[in-house]
Amino acid sequence: MSQNIYERGVDDAGFGRIRSKGDQALFGGFTTKDMKERLRVKENRPLADFLPTLTIAAKNLATEMTNYNVEQKELYGEAPITDEHVQNNSSVREMLGQRGIKPEDLPPAEDLKKLERRVKRDEKKLMKG
Repeated sequence: MSQNIYERGVDDAGFGRIRSKGDQALFGGFTTKDMKERLRVKENRPLADFLPTLTIAAKNLATEMTNYNVEQKELYGEAPITDEHVQNNSSVREMLGQRGIKPEDLPPAEDLKKLERRVKRDEKKLMKG
């Protein structure tokens, strides 16, 4: 989403606000900080490192919908792009809800950093082995 958005009058801070509002819509009103607390993620770690693949896919779908509609509707500026992104995240949330899924209630995925370390360690064992 970033390149598309930056070309439409949104700066780094605005981009962060757009993503944050989208996440809040997807997570049923819970902020990033709220979700970190729910998933027991340390403050200095990115929430994305702990999100299950279903949530990542949901976020990606909403983002791609936003990218598409920003182009199609020729949206410009933070406010209309934020509205679009929130609507898309709300729509994805509604679809998940129809299947009995609430993104904020999904269990955390394995810590991505721990997983990366384990893979490297296992690769070293295989190389020696």
